[in-house]
Amino acid sequence: MTHGIDHRKRWWALAVLCLGVLMIVLDTTIVNVALPSIREDLAFSETSLVWVVNAYMLTFGGFLLLGGRLGDLYGHRRLFLVGLALFTLASLACGLAASQAMLVAARAVQGLGGAVVSAISLSLIMNLFTEPADRAKAMGVYGFVCAGGGSIGVLLGGLLTGAFSWHWIFLVNLPIGAAVFALCLALIPAGRGQAQGARLDGGGAVSITLSLMLAVYAVVNGNEAGWTSARTLGLVAVAVALLVAFIAIESRVKAPLMPLSLFALRNVAVANVVGVLWAAAMFAWFFISALYLQQVLGYDPMQVGLAFLPANLIMGAFSLGLSARIVMRFGIRWPRAC
Repeated sequence: MTHGIDHRKRWWALAVLCLGVLMIVLDTTIVNVALPSIREDLAFSETSLVWVVNAYMLTFGGFLLLGGRLGDLYGHRRLFLVGLALFTLASLACGLAASQAMLVAARAVQGLGGAVVSAISLSLIMNLFTEPADRAKAMGVYGFVCAGGGSIGVLLGGLLTGAFSWHWIFLVNLPIGAAVFALCLALIPAGRGQAQGARLDGGGAVSITLSLMLAVYAVVNGNEAGWTSARTLGLVAVAVALLVAFIAIESRVKAPLMPLSLFALRNVAVANVVGVLWAAAMFAWFFISALYLQQVLGYDPMQVGLAFLPANLIMGAFSLGLSARIVMRFGIRWPRAC
């Protein structure tokens, strides 16, 4: 637990955590603007280029749940730092990549580190802020980082690619990652895992991680393999079977990876469904729009970044200026519905 630190230090800690999360969110979109440059430099084909994005998404989606549970067992700050270090080192490998295989492999490792950081950062923030008013403000800042960070990534990607080269969209993570690592050590006390002493649900961890990764792979590769092909349908079938096995395991083990009772909470269930739909729509919009603006309308990387600037401003205004006040005034349900 980390909420015993003084008031001012908590807000500095929030800023550092959000900077780490911003680095992760940026990386999901910053690469979109640089895709044409990456394709030309490393001789990617149209079909293989998508794996620069998909390799990241594959491991990111697959390890989110496991990363959060490991934080519960071994300490949130410790796992946050491990994920941050992994992400930063993988960014270095991406920036130095001289081949397709190296870049795609490094992106997969980036996704793994990003999953751990994303899964644990919210737990750290919830532990830092226990009072409703402060928690609402903190979640407003966190929401801005998650929502606006994607748009900022497109803008920053355009600036770096236009002024330097595509390598710098990854190398820029090195000083940020090092600074966040050092500031986390200084600002966030080391704490024991909240579930220390409990055993890791190995069966649940393996089944859900494989299920998620196979499902993501089937979706991202469906356009190339064919949506009704035996390969795609087979992967989906195996993913569903593993998901069923995961549910069966979670209903029986003493310390489940994800307690099934959570789904009985309507707010939790609805919020997660809305979150999935929102993320799917927003990141698909970034990817398709960035390619359309460059390859169809002839925008250069800098112009693509500036084209997304209005979205940055609107998201920032609502997340930082209005969201906390609206939640405190009307509660969580109605703002979420809007």
